[in-house]
Amino acid sequence: MHERTVTLIPGDGIGPEISEAMQMVVDAAGADIKWETVNAGEATMKEYGTPLPDFVLESIRKNKVAIKGPITTPVGQGFRSVNVALRKELDLYACLRPSFSIRGVETRFKDIDLVVVRENTEDLYAGIERMVDDDTAESIKRITRKASERIARFAFEYAVKNNRKKVTAVHKANIMKFSDGLFLESVRNISTQYPEVEFEDRIVDNMCMQLVIKPQIYDVMVLPNLYGDIVSDLCAGLIGGLGVAAGANIGDDIAVFEAVHGSAPKYADQNRANPTALILSAQLMLLYIGEVEAADKVLKALEDVIVEGKHITYDLGGKAGTKEMAFTIAERIKSYEK
Repeated sequence: MHERTVTLIPGDGIGPEISEAMQMVVDAAGADIKWETVNAGEATMKEYGTPLPDFVLESIRKNKVAIKGPITTPVGQGFRSVNVALRKELDLYACLRPSFSIRGVETRFKDIDLVVVRENTEDLYAGIERMVDDDTAESIKRITRKASERIARFAFEYAVKNNRKKVTAVHKANIMKFSDGLFLESVRNISTQYPEVEFEDRIVDNMCMQLVIKPQIYDVMVLPNLYGDIVSDLCAGLIGGLGVAAGANIGDDIAVFEAVHGSAPKYADQNRANPTALILSAQLMLLYIGEVEAADKVLKALEDVIVEGKHITYDLGGKAGTKEMAFTIAERIKSYEK
């Protein structure tokens, strides 16, 4: 396998620390990767007047694969969300959020193995809003057949490639008969092209209840943008929270992997941040680029270190810093070679 250049966006707040930790672990796994580091977010805002300079997009378009730490988006200021802008500029129409039980992470749920496939480009997140008058705001929920069929095909292709057994379409078509009705119809139509994969649909409120009662009976879920955002965080809660949740935004030929948690600026430069989410996102990236052996080593070593409990961060129940946890995982990977 030839060397693969990957764009690395360290991010803001705790981003640079967990990005360094992730690099240490991935490099120890022997992945044939060359890192091309570019900055986005608050750091570039000061220097370039934009949180997303053109050179960042150029790097990702050239390399086709990127991984990013969390980036701060201050509330109520004229600061464009880098995450939303990346999805739009690069047409990263599928948000992929796997949630699976991680050895050593204690939760009240066992044997979770769920995948959320969220449509990333339309629905209420398209931002079509207006003030009708001083006391009335209006948002337009736009659903198209093209985007719905595209995300449905992504979900079924993912299921086939990863030997998943079932795809569940999640919607509110009983109330929003046109918009969610079109989404459901589109997914249903695509499902007929994949007879080997079981297909069902669930109303979103019922789906949320089902996920906290019997999550083990679900597999891959495909959802419009808003429901996908909510349900993906619910699924992260089943496995221990956003600190252990991987994420990716994927298009036809470009993918950006990310930790979906925030940048936690108050913990920046304190060597306290848990690097697990970004390490798991890197593991997902390794699978995407075909570095399966390296991906397997990363996951095994991460779980081994969490189970031992000696060199993990405070939120996982330990006393170690970010660097110590990453170093221990990297050393564990190297021990597999001996």
